[in-house]
Amino acid sequence: MGLKIGSRSGAYKAAGANGVSSRWVSVLCIASFCLGVFVVNRLLTVPGPIRTVEDAISGDHMSQELRPLLKCEQKDTSLVAGDILSQVSKTHDVIMALDKTISSLEMKLAAARSAKAENEEISTAGRKPVIEPLNNRPKVFFVMGIITAFSSRKRRDSIRETWMPQGEDLGKLEKEKGIIIRFVIGHSATPGGVLDRAIDAEDAQHNDFLRLNHVEGYHELSSKTQIYFSTVAAKWDADFFIKVDDDVHVNLGVVGSILDRHRSKPRVYIGCMKSGPVLSQKGVKYHEPEYWKFGEEGNKYFRHATGQIYAISKDLATYVSINGHILHRYANEDVSLGSWFIGLDVEHIDERSLCCGTPPDCEWKAQAGNTCAASFDWSCSGICKSVERMEEVHQRCGEGNGAIWHTSF
Repeated sequence: MGLKIGSRSGAYKAAGANGVSSRWVSVLCIASFCLGVFVVNRLLTVPGPIRTVEDAISGDHMSQELRPLLKCEQKDTSLVAGDILSQVSKTHDVIMALDKTISSLEMKLAAARSAKAENEEISTAGRKPVIEPLNNRPKVFFVMGIITAFSSRKRRDSIRETWMPQGEDLGKLEKEKGIIIRFVIGHSATPGGVLDRAIDAEDAQHNDFLRLNHVEGYHELSSKTQIYFSTVAAKWDADFFIKVDDDVHVNLGVVGSILDRHRSKPRVYIGCMKSGPVLSQKGVKYHEPEYWKFGEEGNKYFRHATGQIYAISKDLATYVSINGHILHRYANEDVSLGSWFIGLDVEHIDERSLCCGTPPDCEWKAQAGNTCAASFDWSCSGICKSVERMEEVHQRCGEGNGAIWHTSF
């Protein structure tokens, strides 16, 4: 009994020794609880100037990152339809320019190979090469060849006195505008004869001829056309090559403006497109001996430019030059040229300004502000009595003698 009491007394002593600590633990617990409540209340009542993370994001970050996007959206919506079309048009022009560059490089390569092969053939035969290196050709805008004959001296003079610059102006036209104009003629069947000497004397006086390695003849016009394009493509690096008859009135400024619109295109064939009947009856004008190739009797030709005046781009002239030895020649030269481009990726441009009638037709159009590029009479396949009437047509339908110098290309 005494032991139990003594043991219990020892336990109380121990409790007494630790009693102070227990009370302090309770006090500390209560204090900690109060402190926690205080801190939580402080966090829940953050002052206005202090921003949370979300506030920072929605403030600085949003203002810096999203505002430019909003500005872009506003800018995009502010674009008008005209601006969009302008950008599309510029892109299209760039694509067309690249296409023309690629096509031009391909044709230059083919021309270089052809020239090399022909020069080697000529050198083997012991003759001097006649084809100039491609990089030595003068760069010009267009070359206009006026197809003429030995008997057409008066026609040539009527053109010299009206729409074709003469003397120093002819050289000035080449230097300032990049325009070459020449009367195109071959040789007679008797080289060095009276006909050839007459042309030599006329050329010495005017210096406006291009002589072809070709024997003149009415039924050789298709060959003359092919040789003409081959010759000028080898002599000049031009954007366009034009063929025109010597009984057609031409406004050079209008022609240049038309060609300038198509300058970025690689393969264009420009003229008054037609599709006339294939004439199978012998003895008639424009008879086609190979009419059977065009199907049943009474069929029409494929679409091609009328022969009075037309233009082709550089790549097409180079194509004719390279492949001249295998290009088929029909009876009519305009049909022949059109057939050479069938099957090729060529854009046919029907330009009605190149086939206006003589006064009053071209006069009315000029008064309305639509000056014609070329004028002639369909009934005569040229200006009827052109020697007598060229001056009249020029006075009534011409663009003005100084127009070519003020026209920008």
